[in-house]
Amino acid sequence: MIDDDEGADPGLSSALTRYRFMATVVGVLLVVLCLVGVPLANFDGTGMWGFIGSTPELVSPGSTAQEVGEAITEYLGVAHGWLYMIFLVMAFLLARRAYWDLRFTLVTLVCGTIPVLSFWAEHRATERVRAQLGEPVRG
Repeated sequence: MIDDDEGADPGLSSALTRYRFMATVVGVLLVVLCLVGVPLANFDGTGMWGFIGSTPELVSPGSTAQEVGEAITEYLGVAHGWLYMIFLVMAFLLARRAYWDLRFTLVTLVCGTIPVLSFWAEHRATERVRAQLGEPVRG
């Protein structure tokens, strides 16, 4: 929020930086998890998660590629879950400091759960905050 006498909220810029960092980390991990780990771990031609009858046969069961996929989903999945909680806190704190309305806040938080769309949400939030700060909006 900009006040004519005092300028932009000095904490808003640092809140944006923290949010952008977490959004990028969580977004990259989610892309790797969903587009690399899950296919390598599960696309062996068998069923998946109890409700998908069969998957494309991209890897052989028990192969090194499948083991790598399982490691990615196990370790990156846990890391992503914990880091997503930190992302939610950073996004919420930014939303409070920037005086976002509930709808904008919820869309930003939910988009953080969707691979690739999370990067659009981060860009959208950054544009809004930079406009509040009176900074030029960059690419």
